Amino acid sequence: DTAAFDLYLRAIGELEKDFPNVKVNMEGFANEEYKVKIRAALASGELPDIYYTWAGSFLKDFVDVDAAYCMDDALAKYVKKGDLPKVMLENATYDGKSYGVPLTMNIVTLFANKELLGEVGYSEMPKTYNDLIKCCDKLVAKGIIPFGCSINETWCVTEYLESIIEKNIGADTLNDIFAGKASFDNKGIADSVVILQDMISKGYFDTNVAYSSNDDIAFNFVNGKYAFYINGSWNCGWFAGEPSLEGKVLISEFPVIDSSKSQLGELIGGPADALAVNAKSKNAAVAAEYTAALGKLICKYLYLDGNGLPTWNVDYDDNEVNELTKEVAQICAKAKAYVLFGDTAMSGNDASIYLEYVYALFTGNIDAEGFIKGLAKDIH
Repeated sequence: DTAAFDLYLRAIGELEKDFPNVKVNMEGFANEEYKVKIRAALASGELPDIYYTWAGSFLKDFVDVDAAYCMDDALAKYVKKGDLPKVMLENATYDGKSYGVPLTMNIVTLFANKELLGEVGYSEMPKTYNDLIKCCDKLVAKGIIPFGCSINETWCVTEYLESIIEKNIGADTLNDIFAGKASFDNKGIADSVVILQDMISKGYFDTNVAYSSNDDIAFNFVNGKYAFYINGSWNCGWFAGEPSLEGKVLISEFPVIDSSKSQLGELIGGPADALAVNAKSKNAAVAAEYTAALGKLICKYLYLDGNGLPTWNVDYDDNEVNELTKEVAQICAKAKAYVLFGDTAMSGNDASIYLEYVYALFTGNIDAEGFIKGLAKDIH
C-alpha cells in the first residue's frame, strides 16, 4: 500500500526532532511476502530493531522465543494519560505483559455499489441474510456479478467465510475455536461452508479473475463490475476518494444468519496491526520509547487518511475523515464482540493449514464435512 508507506515515512520524519539520534531505514512488502520474510528473519536471527506485526498468535510466536521486547514501561505514560485505552493492548498481551504498539484497527466490511443494487430494485443495503441472497439472485439474473474475491490471496476468502461463520455460530464460539479451546468439528461451520460453496455454484462470484490479485479485484469493484465486495475497512479511504464511486458506496456488517447464536455487532477484526521491538536489539529500550511514539503518530495519519480506525484516542481535528470511515466507526461503536482474523488469531503453522483448507474449499476440492473433520484433525 503506497499511501500507507508514505504515511509511515511522514510519521518517521515528524519524530526526528524528538529523537535526533534515531536513524530509521524502512522497507515495505506486500502482506503475504512480508509474513514469509519476517519469519525467515526470526529464524536466522536477523530481525530488525523494530518490525511490523499482527497481534494474536502471530506476535506470540515471537514472544515465545524472546524476540519481542516488553512494551509495558514505554506505553505506561500513554495509558496513564488516557492517550491509549488499555483494552487496545489486549490482543498483544501475553501472560500479563504487552509486546505490541497498536496502530489502527479494522473490521471486515460489506461494501455495496448503490447504483448496481438500484438496477434490481434495492435503494439500500439488504438488511437480512435472506434478503441478501434474494438480491444476489436478482443480480445474477440481470447479468451483474454480485462478488469478487482473490483466491490466490487466500486471506481474502477468509473474510467471506469468517463473516458467514461468525453470523452462524456466534463470536464466542468462533473465538474459542481459533484459540484452540473448541474444535473445528462444528455443524455450524459445516453449514457455513455449504453456504459459501452454494454462493459460488450459483454464480455469485467472478470466477474468471479469481486468481488475480486482491488489488485487481478491488479495482473491479471501484470500476462497477461487482455489486458487493467484502474486505477490510482499510478500503474506506480509497473508495471514498474514487470519483467513480462518489455517492454510490453503501457499507454494513454481514447480516445475521442464525439469530439464536449470533447478533449484529459481532464483528470480524479488531486491534491487530502493531509494531514490536526486537528484544535482542542493542538499543531495545530506546527503540521501545521511539516505537510507542511512532505508533501513536502512524495511527493518527492512517486514520485521517481513511486507512483504518483509531486505536489511540483522537486528540486532533478529524473533520476531514471520510464519511465511509466514520460509518464504520459507528458500527464499531455498537460492537458486542470482536473475533480476530483467523490467520492472525492462530499460530503460524495452524494458520497455514487453515488457509490451505480455505483455498481447497473455495476451489471445490473439499466439501463441508472434509473441511471440519480435516481441520479438527490437523489443527486441534
